[in-house]
Amino acid sequence: MDGLRFQCQPGCIRCCDVQGFVYLSEKDLKQAARFVGMSAAAFERKYVYRTRHLLRFRKPRHRQCPFLTASGCDIHPAKPTQCRLFPFWPELIESRSEWQKTGRMCPGIGQGELIQIGTAHETASEMKRAYPTMYPE
Repeated sequence: MDGLRFQCQPGCIRCCDVQGFVYLSEKDLKQAARFVGMSAAAFERKYVYRTRHLLRFRKPRHRQCPFLTASGCDIHPAKPTQCRLFPFWPELIESRSEWQKTGRMCPGIGQGELIQIGTAHETASEMKRAYPTMYPE
């Protein structure tokens, strides 16, 4: 691939409603907690599931994320790295078939100006830095 096209579409929350988990870095946790006016510890107790290597939001019944509403993300200005970088995740930009498959559910893929593949890889590298246990070198 030489480049990719992506432009988030107004009002779309399809990327927020796919199966899986919303992962957090320690920085993501602190930013979200500050945004909602809670201490990081209180925010973690209420919203976060922590394992030895990963942090993720607890899943409410019938939703993927505790902050996803019908009108969008309630913590949009402080949303986790995973959410902010979608669809520029390593597993999507490194595979034409995965990019195309994701494009079937995401109306923003294929829209907008051409993004050079090098720029897409630079963006995806932020995912690797934020979640090193998910992207071991």
